[in-house]
Amino acid sequence: MTASAATDTAPVVEVVVPVYNEAHVLRHSIERLHRYLTDEFPFSWRITVADNASTDDTLAVAEALRSEFPGVTVLHLDQKGRGRALRTAWLASDAEVVTYMDVDLSTGLNALLPLVAPLLSGHSDLAIGSRLAPAAAVARGPQREFISRTYNFMLRVVFLNRFRDAQCGFKAIRTDIGRILLPAVDDDAWFFDTELLLLAEHNGLRVHEVPVDWIDDPDTRVHIRSTVSQDIGGMTRMFKKFVAGHGKVDLGAHARPGVTDDMGRQFVGFAFVGLVSTVASLLLFLALRGSLGAIWANLVALTATTLVNMWANRRYTFGQHGRSDRSRQYFGALFVWLLGAALSTFALGMVVLADGSAAVEVVVLLATWSLMAVVRFALLRSWVFRPRTAPTGVQRTRLKSPG
Repeated sequence: MTASAATDTAPVVEVVVPVYNEAHVLRHSIERLHRYLTDEFPFSWRITVADNASTDDTLAVAEALRSEFPGVTVLHLDQKGRGRALRTAWLASDAEVVTYMDVDLSTGLNALLPLVAPLLSGHSDLAIGSRLAPAAAVARGPQREFISRTYNFMLRVVFLNRFRDAQCGFKAIRTDIGRILLPAVDDDAWFFDTELLLLAEHNGLRVHEVPVDWIDDPDTRVHIRSTVSQDIGGMTRMFKKFVAGHGKVDLGAHARPGVTDDMGRQFVGFAFVGLVSTVASLLLFLALRGSLGAIWANLVALTATTLVNMWANRRYTFGQHGRSDRSRQYFGALFVWLLGAALSTFALGMVVLADGSAAVEVVVLLATWSLMAVVRFALLRSWVFRPRTAPTGVQRTRLKSPG
């Protein structure tokens, strides 16, 4: 299929370029993108310029480009917001895969094919360009580099997400997945990207990451202070949503099941959560032992960490994200924890009766907690949480025809 036929039939890939007051750079960028897609891209395509309420001549320039270049279309919105523009364009698309890139084309266009290929093959559901991947080549100032790395570090600490770069303006999603996932994204501005990715991972979708060549654009429209404030607010909102058991989307036949027996991953996840909980409980025990005594200090320390421990194991160790069966699972996990609390209290009571030292108390507690960790893992895995089924196959897509 030729580029001139891209607007007559549904393309394989639609590239959306969201713009706001970009009249000065729009023509150069679209001409460059059009030339690349025509000469080097192997799939049929369409370019959509999504103008979100520009107040300069951006819309006029976009309309002129549409009349001059086959395969270029224009979408105009009366309200600002990059997220709003992308959601509108992507939901209206008839392509197999929808992508977007910033109008400055900071990301090298040679990354576009690696971005969409895993989606067209069915291997992945979303794909993102990453400036923080080891193989990426990035040129930008120290301020934006620091802010980007700090933000993505905060995301990984709070959400334990696997993707490295939530904000790179170079992303793609399978259109069938987008029609299901996009209505669940609330943000209409700069946090849109992050919320989409967090929801995708929260629902078990696969996110493919492509290292990119990226050169900073000094004429950016991003206002750092307001964007940082919005991002922190978005992170807080998403954390509350996930903690409350929300954020689950019914993917239907598009759901990507896990493996039948992922004991290795579960064991490592359980060990990591347990290590953090043990350190926190031990520090609390030592801090409270002098004022409350060993028995009560142990109970308070265990109680203080148990809810976070249960939540982390439910979500990250055993992959349970939704509200379904949540009450039953928490009740089962609480029962297992009570067994451990009873055993550690009994063992610690024996030490206290024998007038043992603080060091002996710590050794006995660590030994008891370690023993109960093995029992807890076995009970959580075999009783509280259910195993998941094996993944299904994938399908490939069509290539662009010659000519």
